[in-house]
Amino acid sequence: MTIEAQELRTVLSATPGGVAVRVKVVPGASRTRVAGILGDRLKLTVAAPPSGGRANEAACRVLSELFGVSQRHVQIVAGHGQPQKTVEIAGVALCRAVELLAKALAEPRG
Repeated sequence: MTIEAQELRTVLSATPGGVAVRVKVVPGASRTRVAGILGDRLKLTVAAPPSGGRANEAACRVLSELFGVSQRHVQIVAGHGQPQKTVEIAGVALCRAVELLAKALAEPRG
């Protein structure tokens, strides 16, 4: 499956210090992973439960690994208690974020 850059730009947007990623987090999954694109959101499944902010922490960890930044550069800026969230990633340019996300989505998810 080929992911078009235009489709990724519905998920990603530039911010003054990096990029914002619109995500949908599905807690309590069998495994933690980037599951694909769902509408205008990046779907993340996390094994952590939603209680105590553990699913949010797991989502931030997945995004820090995906974009190659420290977890301290990943911050949920909207939707803390909701499945749909906006997460800011500091220090990553939009073009690099598109490249990294396209690569991650192209890998087999089996």
